[in-house]
Amino acid sequence: MPAVTVENPLALPRLPRPDGARPERKVLAVETAPSGFEGEGFPVRKALATIKPEYLDPFVMMDQMGEIDYAAGEPKGTPWHPHRGFETVTYMIDGVIDHLDSNGGGGTITNGDTQWMTAGAGILHQEAPPEWLVQQGGLFHGIQLWVNLPGAKKMIAPKYQDIGASSVALLSSDDGGALVRLIAGDLAGHAGPGSTQTPITMLHATISPGARLTLPWRKDFNALVYALSGRGTVGAERRPLASGQLAVFDGFGDRPGLTTSGESITITAKDALDVIVLGGKPIGEPVAHYGPFVMNTHAELVQAFEDFQAGRLGTVPAGHA
Repeated sequence: MPAVTVENPLALPRLPRPDGARPERKVLAVETAPSGFEGEGFPVRKALATIKPEYLDPFVMMDQMGEIDYAAGEPKGTPWHPHRGFETVTYMIDGVIDHLDSNGGGGTITNGDTQWMTAGAGILHQEAPPEWLVQQGGLFHGIQLWVNLPGAKKMIAPKYQDIGASSVALLSSDDGGALVRLIAGDLAGHAGPGSTQTPITMLHATISPGARLTLPWRKDFNALVYALSGRGTVGAERRPLASGQLAVFDGFGDRPGLTTSGESITITAKDALDVIVLGGKPIGEPVAHYGPFVMNTHAELVQAFEDFQAGRLGTVPAGHA
């Protein structure tokens, strides 16, 4: 059960009732996310790994961390490492993790909190379970998303946002069958608290068994739906979607050869279904991605590694080296 929930979704602001006036987007593909490990060895499902980059722009990577109930001594994190050229978004669905960075940002995020870190020109950071969690174990489930920055913003000053669970915009589907947690972007006139450098929408929805969620969607945004748990269908054609799978919808803004389709996306639950829904305005620039850096050219990647080795991306705070 996600940490952020309500007893009566009908008491929340409601999304508009589908009226057929907005044509629906079609589903291009449903792919299963491969499993792997990150950091010091915590398990992840790499939600975007099998999708062509042109369908993902402006998103670079998304990992589902867990869901896992750690025994004592098992919780793991990521040691100090650098980033440049994009934003990292860590959304804790259940559990707790500590963040610290070389720009002075950080703190504990838990149970519905989100940390939004703009790496920009360069930053070092660490994400790790608190010591008490390592000692006693516990539930760990979250999402880490990488959002690309356009070339004009890749070298902006680093920034950190702490988005508490209580600040997330909570919405209901028109009939109360789905709870929507809007983390960033705009949805039917409602704004999420995340401040984004690249125009995107990010939300987490819980859809009751048998219920349908239809979301109005910007024509210039792409659309991705990732199933955290449960089973259901996506699109008017009702393509099956299950835990650990990603649905890619058509419609890619004004990019040549990638045409825009409908203005809404539909998700229907068979079991209780939890999904992350993403959309963003494609940047349309070359992407050079290697390790912790996302730049436009190979030369910029080389420069990022040289700057890191020279200590120009920041220093580990005293007492944490």
